[in-house]
Amino acid sequence: MRGLYLTLLVVAVLFGTGCKSKPKDGRVRPPVDELYDEGRGLQGKDVIASSDKMAASLLSLPQLNASERQWTIVVDRVENLTQSQRGDLNIFLMRLRSKLLQLGGGRVTLIENMQKFNDLRNRELEPGSDRFGQGGLDAKPRTVQPDYFLSAKLAELPNRETSYFLVEFTLTKVDRTIVWSDMYEIATKR
Repeated sequence: MRGLYLTLLVVAVLFGTGCKSKPKDGRVRPPVDELYDEGRGLQGKDVIASSDKMAASLLSLPQLNASERQWTIVVDRVENLTQSQRGDLNIFLMRLRSKLLQLGGGRVTLIENMQKFNDLRNRELEPGSDRFGQGGLDAKPRTVQPDYFLSAKLAELPNRETSYFLVEFTLTKVDRTIVWSDMYEIATKR
């Protein structure tokens, strides 16, 4: 009899923990713009909120809005200064890049990182195959020089049960002058 109670207890515990993986309203997935109570660490809401805030901050720069020409920006990468090296934190800059293109209204031109561009070009074009005059591998690509580099750093201050994250976004002019920097702060359960 005691074994039956123990078995029922184990089944109840396993069943109960399995049910907690769904949001409370029965959906399979939580909305990306809401924090999921059962979640730990960084979540989709953090990416969305930070990129929305940074796009608004950057696009409201008086220097940008007073400029007579478009600013040409290369989006670089996120420097991961957290305890964990899991996951690709470039998702923060990926979404910011998209928001700048959506909301920029012609004030910014985003150009691809040269290494990424050359890698893609070398993968997709064959030498001597310029049938349509578009500039195959043999042709010298027409390059656009960037005025600015957009990058980010993500740092973590872990505690016993929580972590504080600081995401710093920086726009640096090609002469190494920082023209804009803003931050987004996140506190999470560990």
